[in-house]
Amino acid sequence: MDLKECREKIDEIDARIVRLYEERMKVSEEVALYKLSKGMNVLDKSREKAKRDAVKALTHDEFNSKGIEELYNHIMSISRKKQYDIMEEKGMGSRPSFIPKDELDTDNARIVYQGTEGAYSEEAAIRYFGENSLRIHVDTFKDAMSLIDEGLADFAVLPIENSSAGIVSENYDLLTQFENYIVGTQIVEIRHCLAGLPGSSLKDIRDVFSHPQALMQSREFLDCHRSMQAHPFQNTALAAKKVSEDGLIHQGAICSEHCAALYGLDVLQRDINYSSKNSTRFIIVTNQKIFLKNAKKVSICFEIPDKTGSLYHVLSLFYYNDVNMSHIESRPIPEHPGEYRFFVDFDGNLSGHSVRNALHGLREETINMKILGNY
Repeated sequence: MDLKECREKIDEIDARIVRLYEERMKVSEEVALYKLSKGMNVLDKSREKAKRDAVKALTHDEFNSKGIEELYNHIMSISRKKQYDIMEEKGMGSRPSFIPKDELDTDNARIVYQGTEGAYSEEAAIRYFGENSLRIHVDTFKDAMSLIDEGLADFAVLPIENSSAGIVSENYDLLTQFENYIVGTQIVEIRHCLAGLPGSSLKDIRDVFSHPQALMQSREFLDCHRSMQAHPFQNTALAAKKVSEDGLIHQGAICSEHCAALYGLDVLQRDINYSSKNSTRFIIVTNQKIFLKNAKKVSICFEIPDKTGSLYHVLSLFYYNDVNMSHIESRPIPEHPGEYRFFVDFDGNLSGHSVRNALHGLREETINMKILGNY
């Protein structure tokens, strides 16, 4: 056959495939209704494996065997999504146990953050909750999560991602360890300065203290001042406090201007971080399973079976439900070396049909799926 004849033949075959596909999906609807009536799960792993083995046995070479297996993985995945959709329409889908709120109750709320006065975390707390909010500072991120978990504070403000340094991995892990949930976010522009004792100058500074990320973000400035030795410190605010209390003219701190003023330091050089658009995204966390009615982003985490195609099929749940996934991150699971937990952000609201449908599928097809918040 020439090319034209080949294409005509393919068009004829494709038309038959489409008719059979639609016929199969119609039967899938009947399967969903039956499973609904019997309280059965949509995903039946043993049935799907048997079906894959059966269709592979019908092929005549290894290439086609692999191809038909991949094709049927897609077909069965689409079939499951159709069944999830029918269950949602019939009101039988999963319902996240989160309570919608018109607004957060922040009156007399106790706000906890890691660091000390003047830290960027405190600035995020002030921007979100106001200058007059009751703020508590603790030494570690885990301390902050523990306080709200125990009801000793109402909200925690935690950095989750910096535009230049990346994620704050510890806080991703803490979200899985505590039954605390994200209810909001606050972005703070990071503008580092070099601060020193009153009367000091750039040429006096030999030892510079700051958080490792702040030092990294100011690397170009430090490279241009080779006489300065960088020293990692717990956070920017404590670094400023140290320089103020030590009273040594050769010491400097990389911190915010607000922090420098708070500890009585002079700003020796402004905007020393290499990116003028550097910012940190903070999450607002509480121990209540609540979300604002106008929330627009959902965060979840999950694990998946360690086999080929698992992540692909899970992520396709977002595509088929027309849900936009905006971020994905993986973190090793400490108690299971070599295995990973995935963190995903996607657009939507827990009250939305598409989001509920996607979550229904994710809950059935992943391991230990947790909704981290809607905000």
